[in-house]
Amino acid sequence: MRANNLSRGQRLYRRAKEIIPAGTQLLSKRPEMFAPDVWPPYYQKAKGCLLTDVDGVTYRDFTTMGIGSCLLGYACDPVDDAVVETIRNGTMSSLNSPLEVELAENLLQIHPWAEATRFTRTGGEAMAVAVRIARAATGRSKVAICGYHGWHDWYLSVNLGNSEGLDGQLLPGLAPNGVPRQLADTAFAFHYNCIDELDVLLSQQGKEIAAIVMEPFRYAQPKDGFLDKVLELAVKHQVVLIFDEITSGWRYALGGIHQRLGTIPHIAVFAKAMSNGYPMGAIIGKNAVMQASEASFISSTYWTEATGPAAAIATIRAMADARILETIRAASQRVAAGLREAAEKQALALECVETEAMVILRFNLGEDANAAKTWYTKRMLEKGYLAGGQFYATAAHTAAEVESFLSAASETLGELALILRSGTLRTELTTPEAHQGFQRLT
Repeated sequence: MRANNLSRGQRLYRRAKEIIPAGTQLLSKRPEMFAPDVWPPYYQKAKGCLLTDVDGVTYRDFTTMGIGSCLLGYACDPVDDAVVETIRNGTMSSLNSPLEVELAENLLQIHPWAEATRFTRTGGEAMAVAVRIARAATGRSKVAICGYHGWHDWYLSVNLGNSEGLDGQLLPGLAPNGVPRQLADTAFAFHYNCIDELDVLLSQQGKEIAAIVMEPFRYAQPKDGFLDKVLELAVKHQVVLIFDEITSGWRYALGGIHQRLGTIPHIAVFAKAMSNGYPMGAIIGKNAVMQASEASFISSTYWTEATGPAAAIATIRAMADARILETIRAASQRVAAGLREAAEKQALALECVETEAMVILRFNLGEDANAAKTWYTKRMLEKGYLAGGQFYATAAHTAAEVESFLSAASETLGELALILRSGTLRTELTTPEAHQGFQRLT
């Protein structure tokens, strides 16, 4: 495609790839992950579930809503108002903001089992802090992991000993380039609901394992008391149990899904949805473990700025309204049901996994799967929707918005069925297929 025929957004992204390695700061926001050459790379305004790109085109967001960070919808007024007030009073000074004490009190009130908190501004660094605390508390170095926990060395080191060690966790193909080879065999993966894997791992490595780090929930429900059994093994081997609630978190229950599931860890970590898109991360836990942070240097200037706590306090206040979670649950369930109905009507082999707050749409079409998903995404763009293989429900996805989306999606799936039957899918696609997992752009 000639450069002078590109939209402003595409020209800007082409330039970005020349001066920003990987094009963006986040894999999940790469246009190549959705529909290369046509997915809008940049926005200029976002409100509710609507966003306008830099070319002035407005879309309704039925994908990840800021990669799961904006649970109340984009630019939620009560949260933004609290942040603006904080900005006017100054967000940084040589002194500390009292808002971090208020936020700590709020978190401990919601989590009576916890006794102490530390704050960061991103989820990845919050997980790194949690692991550091566990290592300091136990005097051990190794970690058992289950799930996706970010980009830091401690996590990617799983793939030093086995290049496919993390493939079954969420993202395949995460090369540990740049991770010191000396970290090999310091982190080991086990799979969700596979308690025997963890039992064997701890039997072999238990005296050297500092922490079991896991997502208590992503897509699958715990079976046969899985989480309780994990806790029992942690206690037996004197290992710190860390629940990564960055993805699950507040979208299923006020204070995190671990409270609903009934298994209490030694440490829980939050970010994303707890502050509705503003940078904020929190590590909460029991004093017996958390006090170890006093003996380890864990410190950063921007962990003390005031907008993060202000946003989190306002978000938590809003989340206390039970209607928020009811709206989220209703949107998720209706989207899943509507997509299933449309797929059945068209005899399309599509699978919808619904978790009360997220919907995963899988195109079970063999070698046509990725091309079909890319075509669906591209066609939905033309109808004014950001859509693909994931939908994160928010309070902004009202019943009217959901029904409008399902009308467009049902029509699009009907068109897709006709193309598949005619055998012209790749001719109709006209753009490259979406990337799957992590891969280089060049």
